[in-house]
Amino acid sequence: MAKSGSARPSRAGAVRKSSKGRAVGSGGQGRQALEGKKPTPKAEDRPYHPAGKAKAARDRFAAAGGKGRPGARSSSERGQDAPRTAPARRVKKADDSEMVTGRNSVVEALRAHIPATALYVAFRVEVDERVKEALSLANKRGIPVMEVMRPELDRLSGHDAVHQGLALKVPPYEYAHPETLLDQVTRQGKTPLFVALDGITDPRNLGAIIRSTAAFGGQGVIVPQRRSVGVTASAWKTSAGAAARTPVAMASNLTQTLKAFKAAGVFVVGLDGGGDVDLPGLDFASGPIVIVVGNEGKGLSRLVTETCDAIVSIPISSGTESLNAGIAASVTLYEIARQRALK
Repeated sequence: MAKSGSARPSRAGAVRKSSKGRAVGSGGQGRQALEGKKPTPKAEDRPYHPAGKAKAARDRFAAAGGKGRPGARSSSERGQDAPRTAPARRVKKADDSEMVTGRNSVVEALRAHIPATALYVAFRVEVDERVKEALSLANKRGIPVMEVMRPELDRLSGHDAVHQGLALKVPPYEYAHPETLLDQVTRQGKTPLFVALDGITDPRNLGAIIRSTAAFGGQGVIVPQRRSVGVTASAWKTSAGAAARTPVAMASNLTQTLKAFKAAGVFVVGLDGGGDVDLPGLDFASGPIVIVVGNEGKGLSRLVTETCDAIVSIPISSGTESLNAGIAASVTLYEIARQRALK
């Protein structure tokens, strides 16, 4: 049995740890509280207080002889560990160039002397007459010819584009002015025939309409500046190169442009399934005409419909709901060209 007051603990393995620092007890804790706190420094003497920062700025401003900004700090005052502002980097402007893809489209663009900047040819491409002509035209004009692997050409052209081993890099399309285009056609002694698009958003429809306009004697296509597709690489491809020889004009306000055409003696024809006039019954095909094709789903807008001189419908079988915008324009262009040929 262990004796009372023994210096060693009775439990085996127990070790009494000696305390470090000041002894913890009510006396030690109370002594610090009784000493009280030091006086609080003035706000301007505290370096991290807004008043202290303002005073330091005034002192620096006075030391500099009143030059500079009162709040500016020198690099030595900021210290080595202070964060520095990263230098401004020049942001590279996005490339607005388009890629004309497909052998026919590329050859047509080169024939029309479109200001291309590079011709891309797929590695080990199957060479035919169009590829030979594209290479010959590019070499004559000093256009760089780049041979790339097909995956790289897919990436450059866009994975949804069919490039057929050829792609031509061209600057953004330069649109004509609608009324300037009309004046040019009139001065040439031709009967105006234009197609205007009201809210067409599918570039393949635009490309098909450009191609049909060129095929049936039209002089140009008009697209509105807003809520409409522009001449993109997909439109170039669908047009099979016709975009290189058929001008596309951009109207800032389609309704006002149509009114200006009407004032110049051009008959405005809108295409709609519920039109008052059937296409075969056109008796004004020989005169100046602008055909307005509506949106793929909504059709013609209200303001455009009110501006048209006539709303024409294409007779179709009852089992077909409607025609694609590009097909409707093609059928109408054909009928106008046919009637003009008879007169």
